[in-house]
Amino acid sequence: MMAMLTDEYVRTILEVAERDASIARVLREICALEGGVRASALDFVGAHLRATSAAADVLDCVQALRRDEVARAIVDRLGPPG
Repeated sequence: MMAMLTDEYVRTILEVAERDASIARVLREICALEGGVRASALDFVGAHLRATSAAADVLDCVQALRRDEVARAIVDRLGPPG
């Protein structure tokens, strides 16, 4: 079940990134970070989104980015930052 959710999150995140180059750039930067650094950055993003009453599915996607396999899949598809 978790693999199916992971695949769904990755697919959704990549669809959004393909439509918006600025989102793709941010995802490349965040997903290329070491796991602990990425988690700290996403804590900040999550706090901001909760303060702005973001939808639950947006917060779920931010949470998914914490997982190494999700971050690796995104970097593999979008390429490294640069």
